[in-house]
Amino acid sequence: MENLKAPFYPVHPGELLKDELAYRRISQKHFAQSLGLSYTAFNEILNGKRPVSADFAMYMEASLGIPAHILVEMQADYNLQMAKQDSKLLKRIQEIQKIASMF
Repeated sequence: MENLKAPFYPVHPGELLKDELAYRRISQKHFAQSLGLSYTAFNEILNGKRPVSADFAMYMEASLGIPAHILVEMQADYNLQMAKQDSKLLKRIQEIQKIASMF
């Protein structure tokens, strides 16, 4: 049942922001410049190549009205989903679970 709640693929909060700007017909470059943000860094967030920080989320709340906690929670969920796909990490977790079962 829990698997039905998980997204089919990890969704970076930048996708939500990118969609919101497109819906409002706001240029990414103009928006970034207006807020005093680096266009390159902003574009990397929108394309899921850079994480959303708490500060950035608060900027988006102030400018677009998207609650900061939603963006931060989306980023945390994205990070966890990506970690669950990391085979090296999963192997290490299994090793830790075996060790912990001895306590």
